[in-house]
Amino acid sequence: MPLIAPTERPRIACLITNSETGGAQSHVADLLRALRGQADITLLAGGDGPLFDLAGELGIPAIRLATMDNALSPVKAVAALRELVRALRDAAPDLMHTHSAKASALGRIAGRLLGIPVVYTVHGFAFKPAAPWKQRTIAHVAEWLLAPLTSHFICVAEAERAMANRLPIREDRISVIPNGIADVAERAHPADPLRRMVTVMRLASPKRPDILIEAFAAAQLPDCELVIAGDGPQRASLERLASQLAPGRVRFAGGVDNIPALLASAQLFLLASDHEGFPISILEAMRAGLPVIASDLPGIREQVGDGLCGVLVKGNDRRGFADAILQTAGNASARAVAGEASRRRWEQAYGLERMADATWAVYQHVLAGIRRADPRVSAS
Repeated sequence: MPLIAPTERPRIACLITNSETGGAQSHVADLLRALRGQADITLLAGGDGPLFDLAGELGIPAIRLATMDNALSPVKAVAALRELVRALRDAAPDLMHTHSAKASALGRIAGRLLGIPVVYTVHGFAFKPAAPWKQRTIAHVAEWLLAPLTSHFICVAEAERAMANRLPIREDRISVIPNGIADVAERAHPADPLRRMVTVMRLASPKRPDILIEAFAAAQLPDCELVIAGDGPQRASLERLASQLAPGRVRFAGGVDNIPALLASAQLFLLASDHEGFPISILEAMRAGLPVIASDLPGIREQVGDGLCGVLVKGNDRRGFADAILQTAGNASARAVAGEASRRRWEQAYGLERMADATWAVYQHVLAGIRRADPRVSAS
């Protein structure tokens, strides 16, 4: 087991399945920025995405895991586990912090093999009722088996904690730390005439950009465009849908480098999804001061205060989304009030410093437990 004296900077391995652009990756990027002055951090990830560029800019060592990806193949999983074990032996962390399903599964197995405690941030359990039954069943069994290998769960919402409480792990090993993001200068002006509404998402399940396209088309706002920022395997079919229902009025922006500037140019933010944890994209919209129209899901409900910051649509109803868009489009003062509430709620609860401090406290709690349990550490 790695040993750490109380006066040393802890060595933290931060593990995520893929280094691509996404909500979990944004969360990891913010933690790297916020905690690098307090710990010696090593990034471990698959793919060749922008997280590695950020690590280089921050001077953080990074290990690319060539076999780590989202594939469900058992053969690939075994190869990825072997590579991960080798990488962890090289990095020799005192603690591993895992993100995303596959990395967190393999990370907890590797942690047990090497005697490394594992903190697991659950960005959204995959065994929610809305998930397909096969995926839901496999995810629940996996989480049940791996829970005893987890030193501490970090849940991003109270709804996720309720699901964690169904797993075989003590309640004192579960914390709720809502996602937080750093402030930026860009601000939206939602009371301006409605010319642009924006969504930011990966174009793949569980997101539902198809619902937003259909609702936007049904709302028939000729002077307004829908901008979809993000990419994914559904893009081609979604482009065909948009060209049929709202030709020339839906713009697929792909990967956008400057999301704050895009949000500042809009008057309304949309998000439809079958299930969510605590989406970063909504926090970014709230930070910009945008009203939000989103699926009525537990984590989102917590974020926006039961609709205080916009409108929540039950059951992903297309007509419901269209009605919410029309209602909001026709009331500039209501957009302004909801936008102000969004910004105020972000300031009060979802800043980066609050999240980073709470995460650091979890690290300290887990490491302190190791010191108490191992007399070699207490004596060092």
